[in-house]
Amino acid sequence: MTEILFYHLQGQKLEGVLPALLEKSLERGWRAIVQGASEERIEALDAHLWTYRDDGFMPHGTWREAEAAEQPVLLTLTDSNPNGANVRFLIEGAPVPVDAESYQRIVLLFDGEDEDAVTAARGRWTEAKAKGFEATYWQPDANGRWVKRPEARLKG
Repeated sequence: MTEILFYHLQGQKLEGVLPALLEKSLERGWRAIVQGASEERIEALDAHLWTYRDDGFMPHGTWREAEAAEQPVLLTLTDSNPNGANVRFLIEGAPVPVDAESYQRIVLLFDGEDEDAVTAARGRWTEAKAKGFEATYWQPDANGRWVKRPEARLKG
């Protein structure tokens, strides 16, 4: 059964959170896709993943590259899955794919400071539950660690 995880970013930037989540996915032996809604955001993430750490980088590519299917992490604007990803990260309100059940995990990251993003996440929560997906809600604690919270916090 596909898990859908809702990550409520509060006082955090996507660029600070996403690399750690991608690293955990790779440690599990999973391939990942990050789907955004704008070329500008994908290009910025592409550059960021090469330089976010002094001691390494995130092996990745974009959907435009000939070797997209070989990438452990693929950045895209489309809903295809050329690298056979196990986990799909959705940013900027990218839609839940129609083949959501083919993933082990779908991770929706949304900006808690943007009321439209919170409202959209609530709608996706309702859809996920209605379709029978296991949905969990995650929020940072005072120390910035991710904590699973009661689902009522996202219901509205």
